[in-house]
Amino acid sequence: MKTSLLFKVGLTSLVAGLLGGGIAYGGISYFQNDNPITGEVAAPTGSNAGGTTSSSNLKVNVQTQAEKAFKDVKNSVVSVINLQRVSSSQDSFASLFGSGGTAGKSSLQTTSEGSGVIYKTSGDTAYIVTNNHVVSGSNALQVLLSNGQKMEAKIVGRDSVTDLAVIKISSSKVTQVASFGDSDNIKVGETALAIGSPLGTNYASSLTQGIISAKNRQVPLTTESGQTTGNYASVIQTDAAINPGNSGGPLINLAGQVIGINSMKLSSDTSGTSVEGIGFAIPSNEVIKIINQLIKSGKIVRPALGIEYVDLANVSSNDRKSVLKLPDNVTTGAVVMSVNSNSPASNAGLKKYDVITELGGKKITNQDQIRNILYTYKLGDTVSLTYYRGEDKKTTKVKLTEESSQLKVNSSSESSNK
Repeated sequence: MKTSLLFKVGLTSLVAGLLGGGIAYGGISYFQNDNPITGEVAAPTGSNAGGTTSSSNLKVNVQTQAEKAFKDVKNSVVSVINLQRVSSSQDSFASLFGSGGTAGKSSLQTTSEGSGVIYKTSGDTAYIVTNNHVVSGSNALQVLLSNGQKMEAKIVGRDSVTDLAVIKISSSKVTQVASFGDSDNIKVGETALAIGSPLGTNYASSLTQGIISAKNRQVPLTTESGQTTGNYASVIQTDAAINPGNSGGPLINLAGQVIGINSMKLSSDTSGTSVEGIGFAIPSNEVIKIINQLIKSGKIVRPALGIEYVDLANVSSNDRKSVLKLPDNVTTGAVVMSVNSNSPASNAGLKKYDVITELGGKKITNQDQIRNILYTYKLGDTVSLTYYRGEDKKTTKVKLTEESSQLKVNSSSESSNK
């Protein structure tokens, strides 16, 4: 998550109050000995010749694999500073005397900060992967290297669906480039390290340690305003501390390889209950696919069927029988509500009220699966599609020739257009 500069850091006092003769600490009470005090012992008198305390010269070798992994990556991790144009306040005195002052002028100011990781250099250019929401809305970008050097950056491409972006800087000051590991090979329980700038550049190059808590965790994607997009992301779950400002930074394994890009954390559930230790990272294999396309074309082109549809679960049992005329055993799928002319679905023969039950050999149990399955294909691919037209079960082949950006997406929460 990127972090606004207007944050407050709350420090909890380390002095605990006395409760019933005990010290309350972390929910555990430590009580004094029950034996009564029967007398007093006088303090010793004499010389105060005790000022000879010194530290031990014993050297402890604390080098760990985590330390080595951090050293292999830390100089490739950067802070990404989002600058936006804001109107300056009006100079009231200048306005009174007609000198104009600063009224009407605008300037670039830092509005948020995130993280990123340098993963490639080519000639005089270095490429950085970060989150789309870190750079979104920027009028200019700056990158702060681990050595304190600040550089101008430009957006190469960004993708709101996966929340990834690629930016570039001059490679003249770059001393280290991170490498990607295979996120398919990670194991639940293995150590994971997160590097970034929690709460902004004041805490740049912070390292936190945890484990891989889960692989392929499905989480709903939302827009920057908090609205659900209907898409789900398959992400890595970790309990390594991820805070505002860590967005775009790397999640690495003990070999110093980037296995994910930190993107979000769960701070509370739907009931408002506070949640700790649940952070998410975009798997490296997904990151590699996206950033390669972003460098090549500046955007991600995705296939679509060219239909508007609703979840069969939202259709009443009466309408399933009277309108859709489905067999009783068909209980899940996506109902086609309209078909765009000259779209892949139209060319494959789909019509209104057809019910899609499989796509690419995978069963459709809810409408969001169609979009998720489609996004695993490229333009020009052919995908099998199984659907019901009334009681008749049909299978067809659909050639994906239309990109989703060309289709008008219905904003209703009850339907989707893909």
